[in-house]
Amino acid sequence: MLLGVNIDHVATLRQARYALLPDSPNAEPSPLQAALDAQAGGADSITIHVRADRRHMQDRDAFEIRQGCPLPLNLEMGVTAEMTELALQLKPEFACLVPETREEVTTEGGLDVAGRLSEVKACVATLQQNGIRVSLFIDPDLHQIEAAAATGAEMVELHTGCFANATGAALESEIARLKAGAIAGQVAGIQVNAGHGINYLNLRLLDAVPHLTELNIGHSIVSRAMRVGFTQAVAEMKALMAVYPES
Repeated sequence: MLLGVNIDHVATLRQARYALLPDSPNAEPSPLQAALDAQAGGADSITIHVRADRRHMQDRDAFEIRQGCPLPLNLEMGVTAEMTELALQLKPEFACLVPETREEVTTEGGLDVAGRLSEVKACVATLQQNGIRVSLFIDPDLHQIEAAAATGAEMVELHTGCFANATGAALESEIARLKAGAIAGQVAGIQVNAGHGINYLNLRLLDAVPHLTELNIGHSIVSRAMRVGFTQAVAEMKALMAVYPES
């Protein structure tokens, strides 16, 4: 199973002090350096989300990481003309289409592909025509997986936020949802990834979910890095992922 490391919150920390001083030589920490440290720890790709309000990652960060880190780049992006244009300039290996609202602190819930089918399908086609493989960040619901397949996207990323926040019977229900969603994606011929809220403790519970190709993990790795450093935090997550059973 592959690990995509989301480094958005490295930029969040930098912006807490340097949002109004973007060209300061003292601006830190560096998202590019975090990407390189993630590579040293065994990351398979780097994920960034350039939001419409530029609350953490900036355009210049995206291009610096694209040029300075050899790992494949996964751009999380809203389904908008502005972000599509950015993707066409950046040319990441992957783009993950996500919902986005200004009110949320972080992405909450999956993209409503079924309700926005023609719009999403057009965005997928534009990205693919420019050599970018596309993933759709969706809830593990069968009608959304069917809609994702209809767009022609190569991948889905199952939203694991509800799983991460559940306990008891609700947790068992969320694992069952993820399992059913992963099976449906595999049957539809779509690569199945997962992400949101996955950490060092709940990761093992995902062993029950088959057909997972890649996990995209950010917050827990950045948090762990405050104690052990970024490279070590990534290496620890990769070691935990290494025992995921073959589907």
